[in-house]
Amino acid sequence: MRMNMNHLYKYATAVLLLMFSFTSCKERYVTYSDAEYIMFADTMSIYPVQNDVEYFSIPVVSTVVRDYDRTIGVEIIDKGSNAIENLHYRLQSNTVTIKAGENRADVLVHGYYDNIEATDSLGFQLQLVMDDRLEMPLYGKQTKAVLMKSCPFDINSFTGYCVLTSMFLYNYSITGDYQRLIYTEKHPTEENMIICRNWINDGYDVTITFHPEDPMKPFVTMDRDQVASDEGSFFGTNHGDDKILVTSSSLYDSVFYPCGSYLYLWAEVYVEDLGEPVGTVGHFYNIMEWVSDEEAERLKKEEGM
Repeated sequence: MRMNMNHLYKYATAVLLLMFSFTSCKERYVTYSDAEYIMFADTMSIYPVQNDVEYFSIPVVSTVVRDYDRTIGVEIIDKGSNAIENLHYRLQSNTVTIKAGENRADVLVHGYYDNIEATDSLGFQLQLVMDDRLEMPLYGKQTKAVLMKSCPFDINSFTGYCVLTSMFLYNYSITGDYQRLIYTEKHPTEENMIICRNWINDGYDVTITFHPEDPMKPFVTMDRDQVASDEGSFFGTNHGDDKILVTSSSLYDSVFYPCGSYLYLWAEVYVEDLGEPVGTVGHFYNIMEWVSDEEAERLKKEEGM
């Protein structure tokens, strides 16, 4: 059983950028008492473009607070930009003002949601126009803003037929098959949770919970101690109480992408004996991509899924 995998990875760049943003978008403001510098808060950040949010903010910070307003110019630099102004984005203003008594202001940017594709990797370079003495040495006065389309979360996009590609199956499947066509449905009582029927083995269901609150941190998690299989089906023998247990990996983040109806899940697989730990099998990477009923029927007939 082998499926063309190219389309499963076509969003890889966007997802890697998204995962990078978990650390790059943190605010890191440092105050200096002996010099005045003005700069962008980050030299590069990723910003979600949402259909219900008019502007996103690119912060500009100063190392000191003044008792008067300071207005700085903002210009777009062609070098390093592939997003097109007034097609993919526009600045609300070409200046930004740090108010008296404050050390931060925001460059407001409107992203054109309908003109950005889910798989696009678009960005633009901005530069502050100010007295050269306000530029911090080694840090500079530019920033790169990367646009990422952030679709509204709809749990129904993650129900129905789904192709599971699992590194656990790759390592332990007796048949060598690492893909399964499974079926998922909304949990009847738990919000933002789905039930994955026959996830890695027939007769064993697991649940996955979506956390859509922060569009730049679209995490998914799995509850602890979920039984994903008996041991014999994969190990050929019992090391514990004949249960293969799964939960979210504590080592790696798992994320979903609503624009593409797929998710990347790191699962910890382990074995216990009457509640006492026996050992961790490992942390395994899984891709889950939802497909149409028509595609599911084709996979059943042509691929034997």
